[in-house]
Amino acid sequence: MRRNLAARIGVWSAHHRKTAILGWLLFVVLAAGIGGASGMVEMTNAENGAGDSARAEQILSDAGLGHRAGELVMVSSARPDGWRTAARELTTALGKTGEVTGLKAPVPAENGKDALITFEMKGDAATASDRVQPVLDAVEGVRKGQPDVTVHQFGDASAGKWLGDLLSDDFKKAEFTAVPLALGILLVAFGAVVAALLPVGLALTACMAAFGLLSLASHQLHLFQTTYSVMFLMGFAVGVDYCLFYLRRERDERAAGRDAETALRIAAATSGRSVLVSGLTVMVAMAGMFLSGLLLFKGFAVATIIVVFIAMMGSVTVLPALLSWLGDRIDAGRVPLLNRRSKRGAKKESGRIAGKLLRPVLSSPKFFAAASVVVLLVLAAPALGMKTESLGLEKQFGSQSELAVAYRHISETFPGGPAPAQVVVEADDIEAPAVREALDGFDKVTVHRERNVAEFEVPLERGKADLTELREHRLPAAFDGTGARAYVTGETAGSVDFTAQLKSGIAPVFLFIAAVTFLVMLFCFRSYVIAVTAILLNLLSVAAAYGVMVAVFQHGWGASLIGSEGVGAIESWMPLFVLVVLFGLSMDYHVFVVSRIREAHGRGLATPAAIDEGIRRTAGAVTGAAVIMVAVFAVFGTLSMQDMQQMGVGLAVAVLLDATIVRMVLLPSVMALLGERNWRTPRGLSRLPALDHSEPEPGPAADPVGAVRHG
Repeated sequence: MRRNLAARIGVWSAHHRKTAILGWLLFVVLAAGIGGASGMVEMTNAENGAGDSARAEQILSDAGLGHRAGELVMVSSARPDGWRTAARELTTALGKTGEVTGLKAPVPAENGKDALITFEMKGDAATASDRVQPVLDAVEGVRKGQPDVTVHQFGDASAGKWLGDLLSDDFKKAEFTAVPLALGILLVAFGAVVAALLPVGLALTACMAAFGLLSLASHQLHLFQTTYSVMFLMGFAVGVDYCLFYLRRERDERAAGRDAETALRIAAATSGRSVLVSGLTVMVAMAGMFLSGLLLFKGFAVATIIVVFIAMMGSVTVLPALLSWLGDRIDAGRVPLLNRRSKRGAKKESGRIAGKLLRPVLSSPKFFAAASVVVLLVLAAPALGMKTESLGLEKQFGSQSELAVAYRHISETFPGGPAPAQVVVEADDIEAPAVREALDGFDKVTVHRERNVAEFEVPLERGKADLTELREHRLPAAFDGTGARAYVTGETAGSVDFTAQLKSGIAPVFLFIAAVTFLVMLFCFRSYVIAVTAILLNLLSVAAAYGVMVAVFQHGWGASLIGSEGVGAIESWMPLFVLVVLFGLSMDYHVFVVSRIREAHGRGLATPAAIDEGIRRTAGAVTGAAVIMVAVFAVFGTLSMQDMQQMGVGLAVAVLLDATIVRMVLLPSVMALLGERNWRTPRGLSRLPALDHSEPEPGPAADPVGAVRHG
């Protein structure tokens, strides 16, 4: 009898546990060490952009004219000209730092009570945040020495410094909160310290190895600064879940009276197979982000594929080895109040609550299917009004943060100051008379003759409206027929171009992951009905998550309950990212649950009875896995940055809905309505080898993993 791949891996690991365990540890140490020594390479502004704004940034980069980090400091007083002394002291203090250039005289506002000081940081803008501290100290010194005036600072370097410190603090907060949370949940689920530590330890080591490999990959594919946070979010949640599925099946088989070897064999052949199928599905779904046309998503794709692959392989290799080595010691460190289940009653008890909840669903499937769809559609309704934009730093940190307050005051007093458009003009001959005449129509033009490039800034007092006017009317009117090419970049232009690229890229990404989900489900279960059902259920989960995100973060409904606020829009990259991640993660539960239903059906049970048994037997594992995922994602919902909050809440809500309404109500009711039609096999697929979903029979004592039957 042949074994499936997961079973063969489990056999090898159980027979060579020392090699498997030491090999895993060596891999983690080498990957983390080499990757840490290489460092991470972040993407440039040009690489992170799209459209005309990215082209403008690339022209400047190719010509060696990268931006300097600009800074704005506004000094305000209660009376006209009351700012002059403080402004003079500030100008002197800034000059003494030796870090600034282009320091200009204060520009007074119309009311005479405010003045704006502009300057740039010396050196490369990419490293300006590392050198801005003396400038911040100088501004703070004047602020303390002149209590009668108000000083606000906003700029590339100061915001970058703020962002870097915040990301570092947030990542530590996420790590030191998510890990104890997951450990506590597993301790409740298993009632034993060793059993709880095992999934957490494997997930953390998988993340460590993935961090190292991602750092190496970043030298070829430059990354966005939040990519590590995304990797940890995905890797830790998925790593714990995969181990939980495997470990829970092994313990359930032990509780049913199986010996240790047989229990491990069954777990390897069933849950191990589900882990491989769901892991491969997640990775292929993540590959869909390569079709977005944006480097940001390519980095996210590489990060998630790496960490999911490592977590998957750890679950089917080193975990069986550890279980074989630990044996009954897996229950060491029992917690008396939590470990109340008897070994032989564990399986029965684990499905008792699920059975009670499932009984009315299977008795009235039409009602519960309709009711659950209505609930999900109501939650999804706000998504119809979704607005997306690249949230600026002033929105990322909250309206009352020091950075947001400074931005708001400066932009209100000096419209267009914090976020002007930057126009980059390139020509075969920048000194050609027609080009020079066109440039003369704009203020403060800097011409780089030897590079045939010119640049200038244009205030955008009305934001996107002025940008549209500039791109569609002013620049064409000035440069058409001159042979010069004008491109607009800057914060507003970059946001508009990035969002436009996302809108055009979401359709091919969706079609790709839908096709992948369909094909994987079709091959795994040989049923086009199950494949189509999986896609439709995933779409409902995603739509409901979108609706909740829009309600909370765009409209601000209940945002204060989680320490956030409505900002009028969803981060532009969030809808596509959430779509891909949820389609991938939903496969964890779907494959695990439907495999168990198919397993029961393969033993001869009718579809309703198979649904009942499959749901009951997976309820404990799915609930535990969902609680851990929701907890980990919810931690990210409490972080400081708006995009991390949106991602955490969106994913937490989606997983919660997926594990409750979708898997416990909608899936069983729909499958009950479909009956035997669930298992229809297309004619063209009948000749292909089938993935066996039956529970393998106990093998001989000499074979600890036994044979796995193939249909």
